[in-house]
Amino acid sequence: MASRVNQGIQRVLGKLEASVNSGNYYEAHQMYRSLYFRYLGQKKYADLLELLYNGAMLLLQRDQHTSGADLGILFIDVLNKSETETSKSYFEKITNLFSIMKQGTPERETFLHNALRWSLKHTTYKWGHPDLHKLIAEVFWQEKNYTLAKQHFIYSNDGAGCAAMLVELHQQRGYSNEVDLFIAQVVLQYLCLHNEFAAQKALDSYTSRHPKINNGPPYLLPLLNFLSFLLKTIQLPSHGMFLILCEQYQLSLNRDPSYRIYLDKIAQLFFNGPAPRPKRQGLFGNLLQSLFVGLDDEDSDMEEQASRQSTPGASTSQAPQELD
Repeated sequence: MASRVNQGIQRVLGKLEASVNSGNYYEAHQMYRSLYFRYLGQKKYADLLELLYNGAMLLLQRDQHTSGADLGILFIDVLNKSETETSKSYFEKITNLFSIMKQGTPERETFLHNALRWSLKHTTYKWGHPDLHKLIAEVFWQEKNYTLAKQHFIYSNDGAGCAAMLVELHQQRGYSNEVDLFIAQVVLQYLCLHNEFAAQKALDSYTSRHPKINNGPPYLLPLLNFLSFLLKTIQLPSHGMFLILCEQYQLSLNRDPSYRIYLDKIAQLFFNGPAPRPKRQGLFGNLLQSLFVGLDDEDSDMEEQASRQSTPGASTSQAPQELD
């Protein structure tokens, strides 16, 4: 019985090759789907994954976008049904397929959604594996879709890559007075996801790469100094210092109403406290200065921690938290 089934599969494979060579892609697509059910029934997952990936690539490269995307979606389906664990090689295959799928199509969105859901298996991540988010972000960046590139970078651990993309975005589409706004939101969002390592890398890389920013800290732009102090403060941590810091930079923080929402989340995550509420009686410049005396000594500890986190196998973030 098994040999008869195998003979049937070989016949279909022969017809499939003939259909591809003759350019009959509709017939080829139907044969791929037929083989999908046969291999699935026999639980030949490895052979099926290879068949679907190669078939999807073949059809997509020949502008058969709907059929190719369909096989790509089946590829993710088999990853789920076979309980295949996440790996770099599968992330790369998913990215290869995604990069040549037609932009803006429902099939492409479905493929990515299903792939991210699969990447959650056997992990503590909530929004998809950060390594897959990084690869997808790079695809969107290459397509100049900066909005979606930024969204996926935020859920990755690649703060430096996100910063490089933001520098390019600001230079091409931003106003000169927004140079600090582009990085501020990203740093705060990384912190809301409890990814302080990526937040620090994003700030360091952005400020060192951007030609309009002076070497620092301290910086000429107050908002950048706020971010630098904030990243130091969460290492202590001190809710009182956090409140004073937010009050000292109240004018800069008022430039974007969303900052208060992010700071509320950061206060809860890092300081077990409520949102900062600026007082009306003035600023505490002298007190702030005295509180931050000696913070430079923390830099070496932070660099040592960053070095440990960047080594292979080291965890660079905890489970992502919701932004809202």
